Amino acid sequence: MARASLVVLEEARKRLEARHLPGVPASFRLSELRAELLKARVFQDPTRLLVRLKRRGLLDESFAPRGDKVFVATHLPDLLALLREGVERLSAPPPVALQPPPDESLEIREMDSVFFRHLRDVLQDRLEETLEFARGFDLAALLAYTRQLFGEELGLDPALALLQQYALADVPLIAPSGRATGTTGFHLALFGPPGTGKTFAIDDLVRGNSRSGVPPHGLPGRNRYCGGITPAQFLRVGSFYRGRTFNFIVPEFNDWFKYKGMVEPLKLVMEQREVKWETTYGTVGPYVFRSYFTVNYNVRVLGNAWESTIGDPNFAALEDRMLLRFHLMTRERFRAVEQSAERLELGEIDFHLARQVQDHLSLVYAIQTQHPLVRRWRAKGVALQPGLYRTLREVSEKALARTASPKFSPRLKSRAVKLAAAGALVGYFKHEQKASATLPVGKDEEALARLFYQQEISAREGRSFAAW
Repeated sequence: MARASLVVLEEARKRLEARHLPGVPASFRLSELRAELLKARVFQDPTRLLVRLKRRGLLDESFAPRGDKVFVATHLPDLLALLREGVERLSAPPPVALQPPPDESLEIREMDSVFFRHLRDVLQDRLEETLEFARGFDLAALLAYTRQLFGEELGLDPALALLQQYALADVPLIAPSGRATGTTGFHLALFGPPGTGKTFAIDDLVRGNSRSGVPPHGLPGRNRYCGGITPAQFLRVGSFYRGRTFNFIVPEFNDWFKYKGMVEPLKLVMEQREVKWETTYGTVGPYVFRSYFTVNYNVRVLGNAWESTIGDPNFAALEDRMLLRFHLMTRERFRAVEQSAERLELGEIDFHLARQVQDHLSLVYAIQTQHPLVRRWRAKGVALQPGLYRTLREVSEKALARTASPKFSPRLKSRAVKLAAAGALVGYFKHEQKASATLPVGKDEEALARLFYQQEISAREGRSFAAW
C-alpha cells in the first residue's frame, strides 16, 4: 500500500509540474493519471487521495468531454510542497528495528584482521617473552592474578570470564575410552542485583575500557559486543557466523526478553541446533550457531532468596544452558566492590600482566584452533577422568542430603566439568613437550570445579557458602 500511495503522489506531482505555465492553472485528467499508474503496475484507485486534497482546498474538480474528471490546482506551490512531503515520507527507510542488519561479514573480516595482527605481533616481536611467561603460567597463576587485582571476594568472577575466553577454542573433551564427548566452550551468565560488578567482569576486563584505565585481557577480535542490539537483530546477525566460534557479550540480558517469543529461538541458538526464525518481514535461516554468549542480568533479592526480573516463565530453560554465577550483594561484597572501584579510580590497581595474559591466551587459542601461523605446535584435547566426577558427586550428594527437592539442575555439574577443562587449557605450555595428545585436569582444576559447584548450589539453596 505504501508503494502504491508513493506512485500516486509522484505521478500527480509530475503532471502538475509539467503542465504549470505562467497564467494557466495546472491541471490533469483522472483518466491520464490512472493510465500512468497501470503502466507502473499500481492498482490503487487515486480518487480517494484526490478527494482529500480537494477537501483541503488544494484542488478543484471539473469535467471534460465524455465525463472524464479534470483536477485543477488552486494553490499550486502549497500543493506541490505537500506532494513532495508525502513522497519523501513514504520513501523514507523503515524504522531501524525493521531494517536488515548491515553486512555482518564486514564486521567479521575486521575482527579476523584484529586477531591476525595481534597474533603476528606476538610471533614476530614477543614470542620468546610469551613462551617464557607461558611455561610458568597455569590456572593457579591466573587465579592468583585476579585475586591480587580484586581480592578474594571478587577475584573469581573475572577469572571465570577469562577462562571462558580460553574455552572459546572449543577443544574436544576426551573420555577415558578415547571418544570425544563434548567441547570446552560454554555460555557464561553473571546474575544478581545491580551494582555487584557483573559488567566489569564480562566486558571491561575482557575488551578493556580506556575511560577507566582497564587494559584488555581477552581474545583480540573474537568478542562481538552486543550492547544495544535487539534479539531480533541478533538472530539476523547470527546467520553470518555459520561455522565460526566467537563470543557475544550481551550486557543487560534482561532487555532481550521485553520482546515476546525470544526464548525458543535463543534456546536453539544456545544448544547449537538449527535455527529458523520466521517473521512478518521474512525468514531468517536456517543456520547453526557455533558461537557462545557472555551475559549479565539483574534479579530481585528477597532476604536470602531471589527471583528473576525476566517475566518469561520459559527463561529457566536458557539459564539451564549457561554456566551461572550468582552475585549476591552481601556486606562483604559491597565493601569489596566499593574498595575495588575506589582503587581503580585512584589508579592503584596495577594490571601488570594484562598484555602477557592476552598474548598467552591468543597463542593458546591459535594453537588449539590450528591457525596456519602456529603449525609448529599441536592441538590437544582435554582428558576427563572419573575422579573429577566423583569429586563433584560428593558435592551434589551432600546437598541432596539436606533436601528431597533440589533447587539446582544436574546440568550445573556439566558446567563445572567444562570449567575444569578450560582451566587445563591455561596450562597448555606446561604439558606442551609431552607426547600425550591430551591435557590433564589437575588438582587445581578439580578444586576450582568443586568450589564453583559448591558456591552455586549454596546460592540456589539460599544459604551462605560457609555452610559447607
